[in-house]
Amino acid sequence: RRLGWVDTFRRSRELLPLLAELRAELADLDHVVLAGTGGATLAAEVITRTLGRPLTVLDSTDPGRVRAALADRLERTVVVAVGTSGGTVETDSLLRAYREAFLAAGLTEEEAGRHVVVVTDPDSPLGRTAVDLGAVVVPADLRVAGRYAALSAFGLVPAALAGVEVVELLDQAEALADALGRDRDNPGLALGAALGAAAIGGRDTVVLVSDGTGLDGLGDWIEQLLAESTGKAGRGLLPVVLAAPDDPGPTGPDVLTVSYGGALAAGAVPGGGVAPDLAVTGPLGAQFLAWEYATALAGVALGVDPFDEPDGAGSTEHTSRILACGPPAERPSFTVGAVEAYAPAGAPADLVGALRWLVEGLGSDGYLAVLAYLDRYADADAARLRARLAGATARPVTFGWGPRYLHSTGQYHQGGPQVGSYLQVTGTIDADLPVPDRPYSFGELQAAQAAGDRQALAGRGRPVLRLHLTDRAEGVAQLLDAAGRLTT
Repeated sequence: RRLGWVDTFRRSRELLPLLAELRAELADLDHVVLAGTGGATLAAEVITRTLGRPLTVLDSTDPGRVRAALADRLERTVVVAVGTSGGTVETDSLLRAYREAFLAAGLTEEEAGRHVVVVTDPDSPLGRTAVDLGAVVVPADLRVAGRYAALSAFGLVPAALAGVEVVELLDQAEALADALGRDRDNPGLALGAALGAAAIGGRDTVVLVSDGTGLDGLGDWIEQLLAESTGKAGRGLLPVVLAAPDDPGPTGPDVLTVSYGGALAAGAVPGGGVAPDLAVTGPLGAQFLAWEYATALAGVALGVDPFDEPDGAGSTEHTSRILACGPPAERPSFTVGAVEAYAPAGAPADLVGALRWLVEGLGSDGYLAVLAYLDRYADADAARLRARLAGATARPVTFGWGPRYLHSTGQYHQGGPQVGSYLQVTGTIDADLPVPDRPYSFGELQAAQAAGDRQALAGRGRPVLRLHLTDRAEGVAQLLDAAGRLTT
């Protein structure tokens, strides 16, 4: 599973006849839902957003998000479930929920199976479940790890079913491949050397900003690739994704700014005067391959294995224990409006004060991660917290939706430099949803994942401030207001 990604674009051509056949057989199912987490889903999301094809990405355990997805065009839905190991609780739970919904809608077992396509390792638990469901199983390439699998079945199957001509992505990657074998004029080598040299020299914060040429969401995919591949053994590159070029970002001698896109030259980023140190330009298929190549080289330069996840199980183990034994007993430190605060010792007992305490407590090499266990569609305004908080500090501020980040930047939080501070945002659930044939609900699973990650981070001695929203809309508005007041 180490270097299979180097020529995945060639082997993936063998999938093209199957993809064409699937598109023809499932032509009446025009609502494609991608169920999964981490790099296995991010690539397909980037592909479809960039190329303007509709794809519903369900990488959440939030009951409201799951319920909304289940209610959306169910009779026209094909679910593409992806998983590298077949054992992630999110994918298993979502697949169970869809199967029950299909049967409740009057479909037979055979008809329900037609609505499901599974991409996974052969003989994995997910693969065996798919066979039991009568679903189509597309074997994953065992030579490729999930986050390096953008141009494998993980990225291509959902994209193709959504209407993307994926052969163009393979052509773009192949056009770059020859250059990656050269000693000179090798863009992957140049990018990898720049990232590695920057990290060794102390510039280990990588600010990622789009140059405005349409590679929508690529920054999120690069973020998980860099963080999960390099964040281990107390080292790593910390990616910070800016939603727009004029968003506030970190400043200082430890920052390397990289733009990505398809056309503009370095220094030509529109919208706010961001002048990148590096500009990575080229079509999407080539971007995938170049960043995979460069990230692997950067990992070698840092002295870490870019293909493993040695610390990724920490939060998962805590989550499993909480699901089995029940949630920890917790009482809020204080309550303000729709926000209950669960603060570490020493934090002020007011919202603005607690946020200021967290931000001002960052060390000269520290960072703040905002971790939101909410619905990233219905509660989308929560993502604005990153920019508000970043405006109050020169240190890096990142944002991640839970539980998605657990399978990407979560590795960096656990295994990278232990200098992070964490703001976790959770929300009250108005109507929970059971996970079929499991002794827990989606709400209980989401709460256990949040609590499990809190325990893992606190166990490493890191400060974690949890803010629980008893009314999500009102609570998000309160948080944005409080964060904005840090600069006044």
